[in-house]
Amino acid sequence: MSAPTVERTRTVVTEAPVDPVVTLRSLRRGGGDPVHRTAPDGSIWRGTRTPDGVATVVISARPADGAIEGRAWGPGADWILDHLPGLVGAEDDPAGFEPGLALLERLHRRFAGWRVCRTGLVMESLTPAILEQKVTSTEAWRSWRELVWRFGERAPGPAPFPLWVQPDARTLAGLPSWEWHRAGVGPQRAQTLVRCARLATALERTVGLDFAEVERRLRSVPGVGVWTAAEVMQRAHGNADAVSVGDFHVAKSVGWALAAEPYDDETMLAVLERWRGHRYRVTRLIELAGITAPRRGPRFAPRDYRAF
Repeated sequence: MSAPTVERTRTVVTEAPVDPVVTLRSLRRGGGDPVHRTAPDGSIWRGTRTPDGVATVVISARPADGAIEGRAWGPGADWILDHLPGLVGAEDDPAGFEPGLALLERLHRRFAGWRVCRTGLVMESLTPAILEQKVTSTEAWRSWRELVWRFGERAPGPAPFPLWVQPDARTLAGLPSWEWHRAGVGPQRAQTLVRCARLATALERTVGLDFAEVERRLRSVPGVGVWTAAEVMQRAHGNADAVSVGDFHVAKSVGWALAAEPYDDETMLAVLERWRGHRYRVTRLIELAGITAPRRGPRFAPRDYRAF
């Protein structure tokens, strides 16, 4: 158990309502995510690894005041609170987004408090994104929990439930092949994770760069493709235009929502062009609404690499 640490606080006041629960939902890796928990009172607890060290942050909204309160503990407490506006989406600017369709107008109103977050932490999003490459969410989230529990550390401060911080890059870079296997991570994803972990310092420096340059640098790492880069930019860099091309569900869901027929990636990109600059905003609104194309075949069966 971590020793008690000093509590830091910060309040962010926003002109328009911001809903941190909906905004930060994209950071949660399944209902059992050990680094992201929702308390009964609706507050969000996160264990995180900042450039200044580990931290626990709890985020809660005060709608009557138009405010979001952050409390944090640990060596990285000041860093995470300095970046609180970006984390909760208060710095996201939806100006210029014109839904243009009745469905999107309704979703834009329904999820008026949702914003594109910007964590400023690349490896925090890159590690689980790589785990999610070409496998089911069930498989990826199981591996994520295994790696966090076995190689991460307990988050500092007075969390009311077990809360963890993901492993640091140095630890991931040094994991032997059998530990990846034991966590259910196949060789290709493991090799990509090790490459990224060894380049972690350079990848973290992509925050704040032009999005085209961010994508170029991310995709220069073998094993990091357009889908993985987009998933990272949506979360770490706050890119409201990053489209998860190659996702098993996104194109189909967008097509079903907009045209009552599943799209492929090429068709999806052509249709989304009218919202360039906000294309992720469109796909995420559809995802938040739970709109999906009907299943026409058997579910993709999860694999367990530990049995291979």
